[in-house]
Amino acid sequence: MPAFPSTDVLIELIAPLIEHDGYTRTSLPSVTLMALRRPIPRTPLMYEPSLNIVAQGYKIGYLGNREIHYGPGQYLVQTLPLPFECETQASPESPLLGVSIRLDPALLGELVAAMGEHDDQDEEPPVPMASVSMTPGMLGAVVRLLQTLHDPAETAAMGPLRERDVVFEALKGQQGAALRALVNHQGHYSQIVQVLSRLHACYAEEVSVEALASQANMSLSTFHQHFKQITQTSPLQYLKRLRLIKAQQLLVQEAYNVNQIAEAVGYRSVSQFSRDYKRCFGTSPLRHRKEERALQVS
Repeated sequence: MPAFPSTDVLIELIAPLIEHDGYTRTSLPSVTLMALRRPIPRTPLMYEPSLNIVAQGYKIGYLGNREIHYGPGQYLVQTLPLPFECETQASPESPLLGVSIRLDPALLGELVAAMGEHDDQDEEPPVPMASVSMTPGMLGAVVRLLQTLHDPAETAAMGPLRERDVVFEALKGQQGAALRALVNHQGHYSQIVQVLSRLHACYAEEVSVEALASQANMSLSTFHQHFKQITQTSPLQYLKRLRLIKAQQLLVQEAYNVNQIAEAVGYRSVSQFSRDYKRCFGTSPLRHRKEERALQVS
């Protein structure tokens, strides 16, 4: 048995704050609550750099040939926005409950500088997505953050400090080297991070792999090698998946038609967009929209 409080305390703190299935925003811009009362089969996703703590339920992420399992007592450290596939285990009796904390580069940089020099040279290359076991320190930091969210005055006064506490604990953990790599600006990892930032800012524009390799200051073959090593996919496949996931978000949340969405995410051919969408998600854009709206109504 663990020597620190059960994660049941997280369930007790999260449940009263949940407004609906999906994501519930809080008054702290970087903190979002998660809830889901039904299982979700393996489906394409892309998380922004974040810490994702599961209090109840279970998730399995699939990235290349890796399976990443995380449930109660674990948290996912996502240092790069990577397209992956995720399966969620949840039910009305035991819904998925969790909290996501978006990683702010400025806060990371400040904490890394304050913590001083850390020799990561002898460690394995950073892994951009991994499950980490909850330490007593991390659990305590998440509990304090959630307790703060129950009091608006305390949230306003102490919320940012509670976030800082959680990120500090993550930097001390098993994925600390990957988090430090985001702000130390050294090596191929940092160069690929900069390329991914550009792709996310300009995903609807025409992009050449040669231009991306030039931005990374690498030869074309070296760029392909390091890009695939880090993201588990090629640059063009990454861009295609990014566009399709952005399209999925527009389909669910906005009132655009399929033609408008295809153009908004960078497709010049609606028929090609529909084919790629069905290949990625297993259903057409229109059917996907109908299914999601039916679930929201039910």
